[in-house]
Amino acid sequence: MKIIILAGGMGTRLKNVVNDVPKPMAPVRGKPFLEYVVLALAAQGFREIMLSVGYRKDAIRSYFGDGSSRGVSIVYSEEDTPLGTGGSVREALKMADEPYSLVLNGDTFNQVDFRKMEEHHLSGGRLATIGLLRSDNTDRYGLVTINDASDVLEFCEKSARRSGYINRGVYILDRTVLDHMPVSGGFSLENDLFPHLVPHGMSGFVSRGFFVDIGIPSTYHYINDHHYLLEQVSPTVVTHTMNTSKTVRSKNG
Repeated sequence: MKIIILAGGMGTRLKNVVNDVPKPMAPVRGKPFLEYVVLALAAQGFREIMLSVGYRKDAIRSYFGDGSSRGVSIVYSEEDTPLGTGGSVREALKMADEPYSLVLNGDTFNQVDFRKMEEHHLSGGRLATIGLLRSDNTDRYGLVTINDASDVLEFCEKSARRSGYINRGVYILDRTVLDHMPVSGGFSLENDLFPHLVPHGMSGFVSRGFFVDIGIPSTYHYINDHHYLLEQVSPTVVTHTMNTSKTVRSKNG
């Protein structure tokens, strides 16, 4: 299983609090946020990583190189013009040339047992599996509804103060998902592709481990102050999760 990390974001909302760097390279206690993501994957035994890069891609390539200094092998899928999350994944899946790949957002840290997620994906026979987390407030991320068999039923719009499952920003995608994507140009994975995939077969993988998305200043400041949470590499530890500027405790395993 190839690991694809989307690392091409500009981090527009973080420009007032960090230097002009790709969002996943925002510094947390002296090293890029993305490095914590890579090291956590290495701790689970994943060695083959592809970084999908765009904005200021040379900064990422010069920092990580081939990944050998961090115990992994890193290759790069590069885009010269923004393709959105969907376009970036499309090009990376083509380059990976694997039956299925694990896709992560480089500005998000997830304490998930990805081997168990892989087993879940293979046992379900679905085109895609999406990592989910129970949250008391889905206003920032929107709501994902599933049935008792973990089939995804619907992606709902953001709804203030509503509880339910949110998208962790981690996915396992079969290569055949390429058949459902535009052949060129940019598009959104979350808004354009996933709702289309629901009738073709999507599964939800629910887990309770720590989750943080540094896309807004409040969560970035939070993880800077609680950087030790990024070093809890065991996916079986149940911890608290960030939801905008508050810390809440997940309630579903």
